Amino acid sequence: MTGVHQDHLTGRVAVVTGAGSGIGRATAVALADAGAHVLGVGRRPEALAATADLHPRITVHTADLRDPGAAAGVVDAAVRRWGRVDTLVNNAGVTAVMPLEDTDAARVEALFSLNVTAPSLLAAAALPHLRSSGGSIVNVSSTYGHRPLPGAAHYAASKAALESLTRTWAVELAGDGVRVNALAPGPTESEALAAAGLSDSEIERIRREEAARVPLGRRGQPHEIAVWILRLADPASTWLTGQVLTVDGGLELV
Repeated sequence: MTGVHQDHLTGRVAVVTGAGSGIGRATAVALADAGAHVLGVGRRPEALAATADLHPRITVHTADLRDPGAAAGVVDAAVRRWGRVDTLVNNAGVTAVMPLEDTDAARVEALFSLNVTAPSLLAAAALPHLRSSGGSIVNVSSTYGHRPLPGAAHYAASKAALESLTRTWAVELAGDGVRVNALAPGPTESEALAAAGLSDSEIERIRREEAARVPLGRRGQPHEIAVWILRLADPASTWLTGQVLTVDGGLELV
């Protein structure tokens, strides 16, 4: 599935947030397949358990990343178990459909809390260990982090913020040997639309509309995103930092 040789991450430790489903689950499996020990983080114990069942090198940690102290708890869990952190994949996020006329302060705050603040606190908590190992951070953005998304501008803005953080951290941490990149998926099969509170009919309509806009004619699959997260995290990518790689079936071109 990954297109890279087996076990090239043996001995390394990766933290993957949002590991209970979708891109996060596929990324946890891809990293474990490549030999890494993976700490999969999420809010739902049952979903995390299903992810852990997919590979013996996946261990899970339940946390709401919006809680004070959650970031330190995640990093401590990895270090207690394996003694190091080499890769942080900031994948957890939330989507919200919110036209300008319906802007609500609490919903904006919730978006930025999970999509911007939580990755920042996790990166800060992991940083001493990433410095020690010459590790890397991979932030999961979106095609809409760098193109308009009418009706969901605040979601797009939160991903734009994450892309800006990616570029700035890359420069800030370059002297420490820590690489920082982002992967920007297009519309991908996941539970995000359901988690946003949309009805089944709304979800199906959005899926059809998104697939129709993608030049390759369909929504992406989580494993198609995970393979590129793996490559960004790969320690062999020694001279790649500060980049936002879009994997979206050509959507950003139209």
